[in-house]
Amino acid sequence: MPRQHTAAPTLAAGPRIEDHGLLGDQKGSALVRRDGTVVWLCMPRFDSPAVFASLLGTEDHGFWQIAPACLMDATAVPGSGRRYVGNTLVLETTWVCDTGTAVVRDFMVPGGGSPRLVRIVTGVTGKVAMRSLLRARPDYGRAVPRIAAFDRRHAIDLPQSEDARLWLDADARVRIEGSDLVADFTVAEGETVAFGLSWREGVDSPPHAPVDDALLAFTLEFWEAWAARCTYNGPDREAVVRSLLTLAGLIYAPTGAIVAAPTTSLPEEIGGTRNFDYRYGWLRDSALTAGTLRRYGYQREALSWALWAAQVGHRQIMFGVGGETELPERELDWLPGYEGSVPVRIGNAAAEQLQIDIYGELAMELHELALADSSWARRLGALIVALATELEQVWDRPDSGIWEMRGPERPFTHSKMMAWATVDRAVRTIEAGHADGPLTRLRELRETIHAEVCEHGYDSDLNSFTQSYGSREVDASLLHGLLAGFLPADDKRFIGTVEAVQRELGTDDGFLLRYRTHAGEVGADGFAGEEGRFLICTGWLSEALAAIGRPDDARTALASLLAIRNGLGLLAEEYDPATGRQLGNFPQAFSHIAHLGATAEITALEACGIPEPAGAES
Repeated sequence: MPRQHTAAPTLAAGPRIEDHGLLGDQKGSALVRRDGTVVWLCMPRFDSPAVFASLLGTEDHGFWQIAPACLMDATAVPGSGRRYVGNTLVLETTWVCDTGTAVVRDFMVPGGGSPRLVRIVTGVTGKVAMRSLLRARPDYGRAVPRIAAFDRRHAIDLPQSEDARLWLDADARVRIEGSDLVADFTVAEGETVAFGLSWREGVDSPPHAPVDDALLAFTLEFWEAWAARCTYNGPDREAVVRSLLTLAGLIYAPTGAIVAAPTTSLPEEIGGTRNFDYRYGWLRDSALTAGTLRRYGYQREALSWALWAAQVGHRQIMFGVGGETELPERELDWLPGYEGSVPVRIGNAAAEQLQIDIYGELAMELHELALADSSWARRLGALIVALATELEQVWDRPDSGIWEMRGPERPFTHSKMMAWATVDRAVRTIEAGHADGPLTRLRELRETIHAEVCEHGYDSDLNSFTQSYGSREVDASLLHGLLAGFLPADDKRFIGTVEAVQRELGTDDGFLLRYRTHAGEVGADGFAGEEGRFLICTGWLSEALAAIGRPDDARTALASLLAIRNGLGLLAEEYDPATGRQLGNFPQAFSHIAHLGATAEITALEACGIPEPAGAES
């Protein structure tokens, strides 16, 4: 018989951000560490208080580990690998012990019904002793819940909610140890033991559907069918589909909202203070995500996002996934933070900022959707014109910019470029007959903004646009502004800006900084310290290099992104080449947009024939 153990598996020390896999059901999310531990779980929504929060603290803040007894055996070979099953968000971890082999398949069940996290253990060879240790700590690890047993299921109270409970169902016998739920069991070849943790409204309404292989089959079929809709058939399709699935996992299906990332407060610098909550629907981020999905064949998802954006309006830059406008930022002082990176924040004070560029990202994607589906053109066209007419009142104001600077507002050049893009798309929409509006006035405004940006945002000595009017610094966001069509790619100012950004913000490791920061000093964003390589910037560089006819350099930049994905194909917000670690919230929509946008541009360039390299005029 395999040796049984009595001590619970302990959480491994020093897990990296990239040591996690994403689970999602298009409502909430979970992160699973390499050692079979769920260290982050938010349901029923992405922005719900975490039930497991050890990602930002210790094991006392909640986790759920399912692992073999051989983890306690120094002669064992734990963990032969993990992968996503096919084109799905079903995560499979294989465990090899000297007594046998077992696999654990983890997933959240998509579609309607109550949110449910399912973990199915299957014996592959021999017999493997396993243990499940579930330590729920609702309200981001602060609360110790009351647990009640009902035969083979257990109810876990949620102190922050009077009308909802968690329910644990299991094939194995589960016992209560203090405030933990523990199960010791053995799986032989071909045997299966399933666990399901469900969130249910109503304290006396446990889930009805059994936890079995049917849920696994349904989930596999759901994601495989979703992935099959991808229209891309170029190189590295497997990597493309994985990034698309990651973006799909960030969609809040009940409303069409798309979150920037499923986590909060994973640091942009280990031990630093740039720790923010990304579990909301930024108009900018979600517009770029929707556009990327549309470009790869997911027009339905893009239209769902457009309906959400139309409903919430644009009176602020981000919203809760249900359209909530109140997102007060507060600090959770009972959590010690990821590797001591404090404060841990929920909510986001940036919701109150003026960021003029969001008008442009919204208008650009709504315009593309109108072009793609004529049946939506009039409705979307009216929204585009409404954006432009509102922009008339604010375009010339200083703002906080795309990087959400928490210092004095400034006339950021990227913001002004995107203001131009807003009016440009409104003019095109009216000219196409998709909307009514003040065409002459908007044409004049488009010319006014363009002339001002070229006069005040461009430095002829640098042969480059600059971060803000009168600045001598460059900013990676300028690449995004130029790619919005502000200038043709063969214009010397376009080429000069790409070259200046690459020269001033490029690094020896092949990545691009978003702007310059300096160790020990307060940066332009109002926070001290350095940050990692902000990955979407390298994606923009790749796109811009392709646009100016430098495909080899574009591929090199894209290769830098692909090389740092974790073994599951996931990317965080940033990367630190000094330590070889990913940084920031994880996985990050922006970073996967970087991969997909660059891939699309390079593929399109090759399909049309590679032009002669462009060079800046003297």
